[in-house]
Amino acid sequence: MSTRKDAPSSKGNNGVADSLRFFATWLRHPLKLGAVAPSSPRYCATMAACASTEIDGPILELGPGLGVVTKALLDKGVSPERITSIEYDPGFAETLKARFPRVNFIQGDGFDLDKTLGSRRNEKFAAILFAIPIVNQPQELRQKLFSDYFGRLLPGANLTQLSYLQKAPVKPMPGVFSVSSSPIVWDNIPPARVWIYSQDGAERMAA
Repeated sequence: MSTRKDAPSSKGNNGVADSLRFFATWLRHPLKLGAVAPSSPRYCATMAACASTEIDGPILELGPGLGVVTKALLDKGVSPERITSIEYDPGFAETLKARFPRVNFIQGDGFDLDKTLGSRRNEKFAAILFAIPIVNQPQELRQKLFSDYFGRLLPGANLTQLSYLQKAPVKPMPGVFSVSSSPIVWDNIPPARVWIYSQDGAERMAA
């Protein structure tokens, strides 16, 4: 069970400060951050519920921001030691390490996992949770990136993505992965859904 320090509250002064900090960072780097505010607790809980964390093995989180999805994973009962989380922004990464000391945070590029994971580059994961801006890239590059991610998943594992788009940000690749989604979560800003990319032939129902 995680300690209080491993699962800080998303409400109160801490939540307000995070929202202001998130927005300020978005103003400086809109293409790198992608969202103007942290995702809502319900949205993050939906993300965690849709992820294939029931499969035994490590979990990879890409783009944790200030830890709202990380907290949702811990609230779901995922052991912090299972989670490896990669954050591009150095300031966010330092905050995350202080808030969740038992989670393995790496400051690096989620688009270049071979370099960022280093000696762990060949590790297979039970789930990948993806929250990095990607829609500014051509569709073929998005598919190539996700194809690489699927090569890093254990059998039956999936990739979940936070997105405000009405259509899947990454089109399915027959023989590699199929796509489904959660219902829209209306209490997020803006309303959004979780996109679920499943190994082709192993599609999961959205939670």
